[in-house]
Amino acid sequence: MATRPPLDDAAPRGRRPASPNASTTRRGDPGAVLMERPGVLIRRLHQVHSAMFQEECAAFGVTPVQYSLLTLLAHMPGMEQGIAAAGLRLDRFTTADVVRRLEAAGLLLAKRGQDRRAKILFLTRRGTEVFAAMQACVARAHDRLVEPLPERRRAPFLRLLRQLVDHHSAIGDSPPKVR
Repeated sequence: MATRPPLDDAAPRGRRPASPNASTTRRGDPGAVLMERPGVLIRRLHQVHSAMFQEECAAFGVTPVQYSLLTLLAHMPGMEQGIAAAGLRLDRFTTADVVRRLEAAGLLLAKRGQDRRAKILFLTRRGTEVFAAMQACVARAHDRLVEPLPERRRAPFLRLLRQLVDHHSAIGDSPPKVR
């Protein structure tokens, strides 16, 4: 497979840069010129996955981020909210909002820790039941996302995504202040 040369602002000598309008007209998509950028593609793939998750799991009224917190608590009951924020890769204020919404839905119980400022999180019985019931719809959403890839390329694709995330893990991450 031929590799494409890296994109940069300077056009190669002797060649004029392609007009953005040529790309727009050629494909009929005003954003087509952006679809060579990894960040745009990753953001778009995230949008697609979120939409698939909502389609498959709409009956539960749980968002992908809320489901991620349910997953953490199903695997580690009694997790401190700050640790959950770190696991979710979210700031503590966003995590507090997710906790509040799941508590209001009756899926999560937050108890005060030994440090009165800390909250210890648990799934409620209903939360455990909803989490278990969601497994099939979540699997469908994940499967739909990678379905266009041949079976043999799915695991390597996930490894490459993980490699990029791991390599850049310190960038854009606000490490939580764990007490």
